[in-house]
Amino acid sequence: MSSKLRLLVRLAVIRPRFAIGYLIVITITLLAIFAPAITPYSPTEADSVSFLQPPDATHLFGTDNVGMDIFSRSIYAPRIDLTIAILGTLLSALAGGSVGAVVGFYSSGRGIRVWLSFAVMRAADVLQAFPVFVFAIALVASLGQSIQTVVLAIAFVNAPIYLRLMRSQVLSIRSMRYVEASQVNGLSDMKTIVRHIIPNAMAPVLAQLSVNVGWGILLTSALSFVGAGVRAPTPEWGSMIAMGFQNVVTGQWWPSMFPGAMLAITVFGFSLVGASIEVLADPSKRRQLLSDAREHRRRADLPVEGA
Repeated sequence: MSSKLRLLVRLAVIRPRFAIGYLIVITITLLAIFAPAITPYSPTEADSVSFLQPPDATHLFGTDNVGMDIFSRSIYAPRIDLTIAILGTLLSALAGGSVGAVVGFYSSGRGIRVWLSFAVMRAADVLQAFPVFVFAIALVASLGQSIQTVVLAIAFVNAPIYLRLMRSQVLSIRSMRYVEASQVNGLSDMKTIVRHIIPNAMAPVLAQLSVNVGWGILLTSALSFVGAGVRAPTPEWGSMIAMGFQNVVTGQWWPSMFPGAMLAITVFGFSLVGASIEVLADPSKRRQLLSDAREHRRRADLPVEGA
């Protein structure tokens, strides 16, 4: 076993929640990729004689109220949820991070750029004052119900988060000596931002990405649950929970329970991955983690007394 692999094993031992998070995310991703080879039934075709069958050897998760196999639909669902959440999160990080870098760079001094930066931050305050879910529903209602609209809604409601994150980082970086040296050497403001400021301000943004992917999956499912997101019969966890919710009171718990459990596990996994990225991206936390791993290895290598 190589030294790097041994170190990864030690890190997994001392921070098992990080390993669990990556395991969950990798498993869900692989299930989505290989869904056609894993699922025994079509995710959109109904069996006219198999309504609300409980879990058994034929249908592992049972069937829903129209006869569709819940296991097949639950495995196909992350294809839609992950795609929407990842695209929406990346779009929000690109837009919000770029604007936040410029706003942070011009947040002091005098002139029209400072006033524009102030106006952008007040606009972000207004956007964040609205309840996120209500705001997302309003965007979907105004733009039309489609997958593209849900992606835009996730990007729009998340953009202020990345704007503030990047701005706070830039405010602490712009006074660094290497930034001043680049300007003294004649580098333009935009080149200074792109080459020197943004690369050194990405740590919290990267940590937030994983958290927001999980949150984007949750928002996608919530929109679909109320009928404003992905339309049935497209396999999607939120719409599956909504379709089965009415049957819970009559004892048919499986149409909602299985997709709900997969949704909760997936969001939990992405939150753990986000926490691990935050630790690994912070130099001081990363050094402490590596020090803990080496200490764990030293203790494991000590001979047992009396052996």
